[in-house]
Amino acid sequence: MEPLSEFLALPEGTELVGIVRLLAAALLGGLVGYEREITQKSAGLRTHMLVSMGAALFVIAGVQGHMGIAEVSRVYQGLIAGIGFLGAGAIVRRSNGTSVKGLTTAASIWIACAIGAAAGSGHLWLPLSAGVLAWIVLGPLQGLEERMKPNGADGDPREDEEA
Repeated sequence: MEPLSEFLALPEGTELVGIVRLLAAALLGGLVGYEREITQKSAGLRTHMLVSMGAALFVIAGVQGHMGIAEVSRVYQGLIAGIGFLGAGAIVRRSNGTSVKGLTTAASIWIACAIGAAAGSGHLWLPLSAGVLAWIVLGPLQGLEERMKPNGADGDPREDEEA
């Protein structure tokens, strides 16, 4: 019975630190995803939370698995390359061939991954700052961008119409 009680024991030490980092990644990814959710974009709250948590989990597992800096660097490289495929899935080229949709969502998935990786590494002020800045860029800054457009202008057909 001793192994079961050890298995069910509350986390301590590095396990507790890992859980806090994972929760931070989830909350900060959710902050970015919240704006995408309320504007009804293809990738919303849950997607951004999962991307951020997944990135954090890979980094936490590497660090707690006593990987060296070179091995953890490869974890980051894999995250950076891999998240591009998910982001690419959010980008759609319109049938007219002159505009694309989904660039902002793809960028928000990318930043959610970076926030999660940074939270997983334990640098909590950096992902907190990035999360707040990303939220500002996606939310309040969008309103400023709309006010800057000339009245009646359709905008540049190359820009992200989904923003």
